[in-house]
Amino acid sequence: MSFLHVSGTDIVNENGAPVVLRGAGLGGWMMMENFISGFPGCEYQIRDSLADVLGKERAEFFFDKFLENFFTDADAAFFQSLGLNCIRIAVSYRHFEDDSNPGVLKPSGLAHLDRAIKYCAAHSIYTIIDVHTAPGGQSGGWHADGGTHIPLFWRHKNLQDRFVWLWEILATHYVENPWVAGYNLLNEPADPHPTQARLTGLYDRLCAAIRAIDDKHIIFLDGNTFASDFSKFPDNVRERWGENVAYAIHDYSPFGFPNSPEVYVGSEEQKARMKATYERKRKWMDERGLCVWNGEWGPVYARKAYDGDTTEEINRTRYQVLNDQLKLYGKDKLSWSIWLYKDIGFQGMVYVSPDTPYMKTFEEFLAKKHRLAADAWGADDKNVKDIYTPIIEHVKDMVSDESKRKLYPPLWTVEGRVTRITRTILLAEYLVAEWAEIFRGMNDGDLERLAKSFHFDNCLKRDGLNKILRDNAS
Repeated sequence: MSFLHVSGTDIVNENGAPVVLRGAGLGGWMMMENFISGFPGCEYQIRDSLADVLGKERAEFFFDKFLENFFTDADAAFFQSLGLNCIRIAVSYRHFEDDSNPGVLKPSGLAHLDRAIKYCAAHSIYTIIDVHTAPGGQSGGWHADGGTHIPLFWRHKNLQDRFVWLWEILATHYVENPWVAGYNLLNEPADPHPTQARLTGLYDRLCAAIRAIDDKHIIFLDGNTFASDFSKFPDNVRERWGENVAYAIHDYSPFGFPNSPEVYVGSEEQKARMKATYERKRKWMDERGLCVWNGEWGPVYARKAYDGDTTEEINRTRYQVLNDQLKLYGKDKLSWSIWLYKDIGFQGMVYVSPDTPYMKTFEEFLAKKHRLAADAWGADDKNVKDIYTPIIEHVKDMVSDESKRKLYPPLWTVEGRVTRITRTILLAEYLVAEWAEIFRGMNDGDLERLAKSFHFDNCLKRDGLNKILRDNAS
């Protein structure tokens, strides 16, 4: 097995033959996300709250069993059966160091990541290591695990120093592993600096530090503002960051989400808009002859429990969005990683069965969380929109100058900013203890049964999605 590397606009093997990486993101595992496994808020909040209920040792027992069961050899075998060849593994910095003991590698820090990479390699699947969270949070998203909409990572150099240290650890550990296709340095950064100076400066430091250790692996660099904006990147990136670099876009189509501007029917006009958005995201790289990688994309899906009789029709249109995006990528021979491999039924290729102990135990809580639209990702806010609309209108009335309402990041409108802060951060904080209380009185056997709900044997397959991926895998 040879190392992959970038040659011009292509990813190639050691013989120079192009290799198109087609796969999925292993999210919600070494970086837990609320919509993926059903908790409210951020991972650090539920870990702290569960420790309050069960005690630190037994809470860690549950989370370790969750990690053990969420991804196994059976998952890698299924993935290979679809003809897919790459998994992007999202990890949190918290697995490798503790905030109270920074710069010291945890004894167990690499164990689960090593195990996943080993399983994938045994089934001829490449992996890309994606550090999904940085200390202090690199964006205002729940997936940065910061608990706030303000990305503190960019304000404190010591947090950035710790991040460089982490990548030195990872590069040293995986330098000789050819099944690791490369390193996705920072998921969806959101540097508010007007020239993106802190992000490009961080990439300077990271590329230099990694290349001093490892010149074999591809480096994948996300654009700023959630992998969408490369406009302030330096023109001399080849000299500055090297040739063996791919640039990551995230190409989510609004047509694949509950708040789509219109029902997707695959009209020529709709496909033209989808294509224009995709081409705009990669334009900066195309103008410079650089390699592009689509690190995240994909619709979410309706669920019978929440969407009732409309479920089948909604999902039919979402599969059409999926198909039309894949046609665009196929023409460009674009490498991609769809989001998401596994979850509790919203977006994953496989999902936890409703008949499992976890889903039965949390059924009422999950229904409440859905009704309250407490998660930001793909939220359907029809049940609570009337509660937040007056706040949105109040902000607009009090800030009458529309130009003053345009805060960073620009894709957060007044509505998006208000609902993220009040609903998916503030309200979610108040739900964390309620989630943890459901565990009260459980013994170790109960905890293990909940964790085993996430094992592949206890999951269902989203056949429509998997068929489309299989058909586009070659």
